[in-house]
Amino acid sequence: MGRRYDRVLLKLSGEILAGKEHFGLDYEAIRDICAEVAEVAKQGVQIAMVVGGGNIIRGAQTTSVERAQADYMGMLGTVINALALQDALERLGCPTRVQSAIEMRQIAETVIRRRAIRHLEKGRIVIFAAGTGSPYFSTDTTAALRASEIGADCVIKATKVDGIYDRDPTKYPGAVMLPRISYMDALSMQLKVMDAAAFSLCQDNKIPIVVFNMLQKGNLRRLLIDGEDIGSTVC
Repeated sequence: MGRRYDRVLLKLSGEILAGKEHFGLDYEAIRDICAEVAEVAKQGVQIAMVVGGGNIIRGAQTTSVERAQADYMGMLGTVINALALQDALERLGCPTRVQSAIEMRQIAETVIRRRAIRHLEKGRIVIFAAGTGSPYFSTDTTAALRASEIGADCVIKATKVDGIYDRDPTKYPGAVMLPRISYMDALSMQLKVMDAAAFSLCQDNKIPIVVFNMLQKGNLRRLLIDGEDIGSTVC
């Protein structure tokens, strides 16, 4: 075994940053996540990140506000999360850049593909914020898009479960984990791990998706440095 990916796109949900509170920012949880990321980055893996905003606001589920407006609100939530991650990573000695799809020059660079790649080549972690910059697109689709743009070897979807199951394991105790599944099967089974646009984009660009439990300490290192078969792979 051994290292199998040189450049990866790590997709974090906003909820995972909320820890046990389910809302807002749990700084202890953020420090734990960033410690795992920092360990891998310091061993030479180039890491870009996309973070959701569901711990602050989830645009698609905000029915009291017009959908496009709600999505923009959600994008701003991802910027808050990106800045929190940047602070935690830099406290751990990892140089980091935040790139936002919505221009806000005082706090983040604008997303520029070639600049992001150059940051990665220099050993900096790049955090992509504000989704695609357009409403009606999820941060899962953003992750697939940014992974394609930077030439990532893999999209890594960090979750609270061990991998992809044939049914929701929280509702069905007999749910079976699927260690390996094709893009087409993931689409036809309507698995909720990522949306259809994200699956299709990764399929078109031949980017595998690994779904794993980020809360299990050491899993990221085992996956990226030790080359262990962790979680489920869509390919």
